[in-house]
Parts: sequence; structure tokens; C-alpha cells
Amino acid sequence: MNWDPEGKPRKPDVLGIGAQKAGTTWLSQMLGQHPDVWAPPFKEVQFFNHRFVEEHRKWLPWHFRRGRQNIEKRWAARGEEMPRAMVRYLDRVTREPMFTNHWYKLVFAPAPQGTKAIDVTPEYSTLPPEGVDFVTKFLPQAKFVYIIRHPVDRAISQLKMNLTRAGRKPATVEDWLKEVEAPELMDRGDYMSYVPRWNAHFGPDRLLYLPFGMIARDPLSFLRRVEDFLGLAPHDYRDLGKKVFASDNALVVPDRARARLREKLEPQFEFLDRTFGPEFIRQFR
Repeated sequence: MNWDPEGKPRKPDVLGIGAQKAGTTWLSQMLGQHPDVWAPPFKEVQFFNHRFVEEHRKWLPWHFRRGRQNIEKRWAARGEEMPRAMVRYLDRVTREPMFTNHWYKLVFAPAPQGTKAIDVTPEYSTLPPEGVDFVTKFLPQAKFVYIIRHPVDRAISQLKMNLTRAGRKPATVEDWLKEVEAPELMDRGDYMSYVPRWNAHFGPDRLLYLPFGMIARDPLSFLRRVEDFLGLAPHDYRDLGKKVFASDNALVVPDRARARLREKLEPQFEFLDRTFGPEFIRQFR
């Protein structure tokens, strides 16, 4: 276990800021294998959005309870007792006061000296302007990775996830057409709002954009781009082609609902084409 039980509170060096349903869990799992990277035992620390996106606060206690339960289950499945250092760590980061500046630095305390600590939380991409301003001041040296996915594919993946979690399955085309009007489907993929907001503070030396389709077509090249950006030595990763959260294939979005999403998201396509160019766009999927 890449772990320093005597580590001092510190800030992360790298943030994966989005987008939701765009390969951030895969990225976290891959980078977590690198010997010079340290990731918390749970993905998504959720610090900045807790502070600046009020509606997220209602589900964050569930997020951390579930994260701890999943860690405990993994140790139990291996038939091993969780190390005392891990138990103490989980006790501390799941106990109030949470989401303070000091708490956030405690999350990364076990990162050994010389490693880069990472926080991959796709909700960060949706921060309001004052949230991005705060990140700029709070993390003056951190680097950021933002994965851009085909807007319709991303929205459909999120919709399927939401329906699965709610135990709901639309019965008719009309039901699907109602589902695709859910505002969160637009919000999480509102690149027109979020990309300029981050670009106003960070240039290409601090903020790396990558197209989602690279993960499926050439995952090693994708990771080499990330390594180069972060100043990491090349690493031999396991399970490069592994899908982390495959969509529920039983949920088939009708063509009319997909067409409605495309219509609603057309301005996003126009913005992305202007901002990133056709070669980047071709690698969306």
C-alpha cells in the first residue's frame, strides 16, 4: 500500500475536473497504479462543489458513507483485516467537521513524499465562477485534466445511470421524451459555460483537455499524454481496456429521444468545434 501513516496534511497536485460520464473513474484507476501518484482510497473528494454548489450538499453524506462501505467490502472480500492506519484515516475523513480547508488537506496526508496527490471529481467542472476563482487561489500550482465527451453520448450515459439508480425504466417513447428534458443532463455537459470559465484562469501549461474517444481507441497514448503533462515517467498499466461503468444495455434510448437531445445540445457542438477544432471533435467517441 502506497501509504505514509505519518504524512502531513497537504494539498493535491492534480485535479481531474470532468466531465461526468467521460472516463474519469478509469483515469483515476489508471493513475492510481503509477508509483509516483497517490490517490485517496475513494474517488471524488467533492470538496469544491460542496463549498460552491449548494444542491450537491444533500447527497454528499451518502457519497462518503458509500465510499467507506465499499472500501471495507474490498478488504473483506480479500479475507484481510483493514490496516489500522486505513481505519484511522477513514475515521478522520468521514467525521465532522468535514469539507473545511484543513479537512481537504488531511485527505491527502498519507501521500508519500515525492508523489503527486490527485483528486478526481468530475463535478468540479461545473463550479460557478466564484468556485473557479477559489480553486485558482487555493491551488496555485496544481494541474487540471478535463476529458470532453460527445455531448449526446455523455447525456445518454448520465440518463441511463440516473434511471438505473432510481430503478426506473421508461415504457414509451413519450416517457423517454420527458426523461431527456431533465435539466441535469444539460448542466453536467454545459461545455459552453464551463470551458471558458476554466480557460479564463488556466492556460495549456496547467489545464489539459483530452477527447473521450481516445480512451477506447488508444488508452496508452491517452495516458502518455497525461504523464507528459504531469511530468511523470511512463508506466506499465494493468487493465488498460477495462470498462469501469458500462451502461445498462437493457435501456435503449429511442431515436426520437436521441434526436431531441441532439437538438437541445446543438449549441454545444458548435462551441466545441470552434474551441477545439475538427480533429479533436473526431475523437469524441
